[in-house]
Amino acid sequence: MKPVVAIIGRPNAGKSTLFNRITRTKDALVDDFPGVTRDRHYGSSTWDDVEFSVIDTGGFSIGDDDDFSSLSRDQVHQAISDADAIILLLDGKHGVSPFDSELIKILRELSCPIFYAVNKIDSYEKEENINEFYSLGIDTLYPVSAEHGYGIPDFLDSLVSALPTSSAEDDDDDGAIKIAIIGRPNVGKSSLTNRILGENRVIVSDIPGTTRDSIDTACEINGRQYLLIDTAGIRRKKQVYEKIEKISIIKALKSIERCDIALIIIDAHDGITDQDVKIAGYAFERGCGCIFLLNKWDLVEKDNKTLNRYIEKLRMEAKFLSFTPVLALSALTGKRVPKIFDLVNNVYEQYTTRIATGPLNKIFERATLKTEPSLHKGRRIKFFYATQISAKPPTFISFVNSPDGIHFSYQRYLINQIRQATGLDQTPVRLFFRKRHEAGNRISRKKSFSAKSRKKKKRS
Repeated sequence: MKPVVAIIGRPNAGKSTLFNRITRTKDALVDDFPGVTRDRHYGSSTWDDVEFSVIDTGGFSIGDDDDFSSLSRDQVHQAISDADAIILLLDGKHGVSPFDSELIKILRELSCPIFYAVNKIDSYEKEENINEFYSLGIDTLYPVSAEHGYGIPDFLDSLVSALPTSSAEDDDDDGAIKIAIIGRPNVGKSSLTNRILGENRVIVSDIPGTTRDSIDTACEINGRQYLLIDTAGIRRKKQVYEKIEKISIIKALKSIERCDIALIIIDAHDGITDQDVKIAGYAFERGCGCIFLLNKWDLVEKDNKTLNRYIEKLRMEAKFLSFTPVLALSALTGKRVPKIFDLVNNVYEQYTTRIATGPLNKIFERATLKTEPSLHKGRRIKFFYATQISAKPPTFISFVNSPDGIHFSYQRYLINQIRQATGLDQTPVRLFFRKRHEAGNRISRKKSFSAKSRKKKKRS
């Protein structure tokens, strides 16, 4: 495993800015007011050929100024327990605070390396601002500017020299199935993440909008690797006012783009809403595999037909995802949660399927024989050949003489024929048409599907 470095400190000390600087990303949300980061956020970095993981944490505060203070402190403590080295980031602009003293008391009980960095020191002239921090009983201080990069190279040299050596174990998560957990605010996304992981990985609260960032967590279940991506709740645009929430929603949508499977969480107690369908549409447009999860099923008054009624309504409201599996569960009690990964594995297997060109063209030949395409401008549409151009999801191109003449209903018919012939009944399937010009002798040597179909019909 790669060594882990946790960044901790008072609110608004610049931890997320330092996280972005070290990881060379913009993954952590950054704003000018305290409390933007609430959950632990993980990233990867390399310095002097040393690879390590970085944890960004919420600001550590002593009092209970808001509903999330104690929860954020719990996340800080968990990050400290996971870390091989710790960066205590001090605020060189505002000076020493009681939060710093409290954190130092906690850190002095630890045996791992501790690095004390004074942030917001962006020039040599400002380095004198670090002097007052020596009153905390610290021997070595590193003046840095997370925003401008001042002092960062020297600081990272010292940091990586103290990190333990990585094990030979493969840390690459490219083989992991990437799962985004998406839905409206307060439908139970973080509760489900914590239930799957068996720990309070992300903060859970009854207040909508608790999760602001997209939180990645690697895990292994039944010998298979997964990357869980807990996302911020996606609410209607007209209900989004704060800048930070707008950024959170954008990051949630980006998480859908990089996932393999989207778990679309619906609050079964509230019923299926227009916003649930809209969120499902985001996942469909981005071409990821999807699974509907009806959460809070334990709160629903039900009989032996309740689930079927929910599924029927879901199929009617989200017809574009009629192939998507549906599972009713309770993140609170854990009921049916283990079944999620059976569905994920099944969908992922189909999602990554590749079909050889020969069998694929036989499917198209049978389909066009069974139901011929319509005429376009008085001419019969000819299908020459088809091939798969990518997986995730299975995507096909069919070369025809008149792509514009193919009605969407015939396109849907061909997709259904592919599904039936290949068993791809739980994954998106994409089919595009590209024009191929008839070229005399070349076409005469290789007949189109339509010509073959008509010939077979005459024989019959």
